[in-house]
Amino acid sequence: MFIDPADNLRPAPLKFSPFKALVVPRPIGWITSQSAEGVLNLAPFSYFNACCDAPPCVMYCVNGKHADGGVKDSLANVEETGEFVCNLATWELRVQMNETSAHVPRSVDEMREVGLTAAPSLKVKPPRVAESPAHFECKLVRTVELPCTDASARHTMVIGEVIGIPLDEKLIVDGRVDVTKLKPVARLGYLDFAVVEDFFTMERPDDAYAEMKRKTA
Repeated sequence: MFIDPADNLRPAPLKFSPFKALVVPRPIGWITSQSAEGVLNLAPFSYFNACCDAPPCVMYCVNGKHADGGVKDSLANVEETGEFVCNLATWELRVQMNETSAHVPRSVDEMREVGLTAAPSLKVKPPRVAESPAHFECKLVRTVELPCTDASARHTMVIGEVIGIPLDEKLIVDGRVDVTKLKPVARLGYLDFAVVEDFFTMERPDDAYAEMKRKTA
């Protein structure tokens, strides 16, 4: 079958759009932001990823609009203050992460609402989720406007430079972060999620070629 998004993203026999079910698994950016007045917001974004590493940068996309009108808090706050924190969403925090996706009034502090603890960040004003084992403290690099079929809403990519990485040292094994201790959760399609508990390693082709040349030299 061929799907034309401009025509119909759910042609028979599909009952739901397959788009997000095919771009999987997607890491979850659990974003803490704070308004200029100090109102805290915590929200998960599955349109999230790393962009580059020298310097390290991450991005998340804020799509749609707030239930009360206007842009969502995770965009409005960052445009006001230029700072945010990405907290790692883990298996142990999956319920609270999901609960912070609820549409609530702007005055609600989602972190407090779901029973999480705000920990001071070291280089930015928005606090970290104390229960999370790893964080990216970020300053805004730029926002990029994306196409949006709803004229009353915005689809905006937020790009931030990582200027601090608080990390629980219990995650480090033999000089590396052990993903089996981390157990990050990822977004799949529909209402589905995944947890990373296992992995496999493959040698890069360039490294293998260099080793072969060394042995035959």
